[in-house]
Amino acid sequence: MARATRDLVGELVRNALELAQADGALPPIPPIELRIERPKEREHGDYSCNVALRLASAVRMPPMDVAAAIAQRIMRTEPIADVDVARPGFINVTLDAEWQRNLLLTVIDAGDQWGRVEQGSGHRVQVEFVSANPTGPLQVGNGRGAVLGDALASVLDAAGFEVQREYYVNDAGAQIRLFGRTLFARYQQQFGREVPLPEGGYQGAYMVDVAKQLKDEEGDRWLQSSDDPPPDLSERGLQLMIEQIRDDLALLRVEFDHWQRESALYDGANEMSTYDVAMGRLRSGSYVIEKEGAVWFRSEDLGEDKDNVLIRSSGEPTYFASDVAYHYDKFLTREFDTVIDVWGADHQGHVARTKAAVSAVGGDGEALEVLLYQLVHLRRGEERVRMSKRTGEIVTLRELVQEVGADAARFFMLQRSADAQMDFDLAAAASADPRQNPASYVKYAHARCASVLRNAQEAGLDPSSDHLELLTEEQESILIGEILRLPELVADMAARREPHHLTYYAQSLAQAFTQFYDALRIVVPDEPERSGARLTLTQAAQAALAAALTLIGVDAPDEM
Repeated sequence: MARATRDLVGELVRNALELAQADGALPPIPPIELRIERPKEREHGDYSCNVALRLASAVRMPPMDVAAAIAQRIMRTEPIADVDVARPGFINVTLDAEWQRNLLLTVIDAGDQWGRVEQGSGHRVQVEFVSANPTGPLQVGNGRGAVLGDALASVLDAAGFEVQREYYVNDAGAQIRLFGRTLFARYQQQFGREVPLPEGGYQGAYMVDVAKQLKDEEGDRWLQSSDDPPPDLSERGLQLMIEQIRDDLALLRVEFDHWQRESALYDGANEMSTYDVAMGRLRSGSYVIEKEGAVWFRSEDLGEDKDNVLIRSSGEPTYFASDVAYHYDKFLTREFDTVIDVWGADHQGHVARTKAAVSAVGGDGEALEVLLYQLVHLRRGEERVRMSKRTGEIVTLRELVQEVGADAARFFMLQRSADAQMDFDLAAAASADPRQNPASYVKYAHARCASVLRNAQEAGLDPSSDHLELLTEEQESILIGEILRLPELVADMAARREPHHLTYYAQSLAQAFTQFYDALRIVVPDEPERSGARLTLTQAAQAALAAALTLIGVDAPDEM
């Protein structure tokens, strides 16, 4: 794993600050967080630190004097070549060019694993995402949650966390009973019976498809049943829906490590169920009250402003009760250090009470993080798309992937931060034109790298690290900087839970390579040393592009 260059710079700045205090140039002060950032203008160096501005009032000195005291004590050793002070008190750091060029070899050796950092130290994180009710096919909005969750899990894994991807199957409760009754009605209709759908039943054409499949598999075995619906018919229908969900997610290249069934939380077998244990925890902690014939979660001491029903007056647990048991299982049984739930924005009202419940059952409510994502609006150019052309219903995730492909679907879904609404342009996503489709633009840059390397090999020229000092052109320096930026970006995305920055980085890197390719001849037959150096840079660019695309979940083709 690489260590982010920013961390190396930060360590040297921290050492200089402590040395200035030890020398008496600065008075002793409590430790302060250092912010090492990339300046907007390249002439200000590779990194900048504003610690002097933040310390000035505490040490009662002008910011420029504080900055000078620290800058004088920063060791000019790898990776730092130069340090200067700029008004009103910034410390600007320029990296050693030779050190950066030599690091290209590390990038090439890492290949598509470039960018991995040791930030998580094996900290166990569960990312639960999608978790749509298995009563219907996945919709486009589910696809956004799928890509966000999957990309976040990939980023956390690259940052050194031990990550588990989980899908929670809501296979208990009223909606499952309604699904079974609807399916039984559709099944009977397959044999010519005039059976009405239950009130509020699932109207989608997919229910007819499932009923047809049951008829094909089992014939009329359920027609004489006295149950409405027959339990094994409901269970088989549920299995078919889960299989469809798995298949749809596989089209999007999303796979889960674990599928957790809600019904398992109530299965006690020869011992208490997870649900019983969790409810017992709440009762023993005096977090349960009974009123209006129902059982309520009393959470005012935990920061939640209202009580929430756990068990209805009918005796049936609520969805919230299942969530309490589920999160007890996550934190207390499976002992994840951090749990990240990726939910649609319409679940915002559930966040506080779920955190409170985690604390009430003995977990750490702050270790539960909820990433909320906004809606997706489809359009085709300027035209809004609301309905499926095939069925006249809501567009499914499968239809989206079949129209634009998994690569474009994943890239486009990740282009905006989770808290921003998204307009997904089907026309642009389906286009192979790199000028319209950013996914194609990045993939084309990777394929161009491969093409350059193939053509060079055919011409008898190979990458060489013997003369990397020849990489001094501006376009070369910019490209090297972009390549080396990925490890710190991975660290930032993991810390902030913001995987969408991957798409910006991939486009920026592709642009830097394209500018390098357009401005300079990479293969110069009469200059084998320069050609070798530029081919090495091309190899490193290809590795970094592959690493970024891998994290996004997009193919990195060698030909297009």
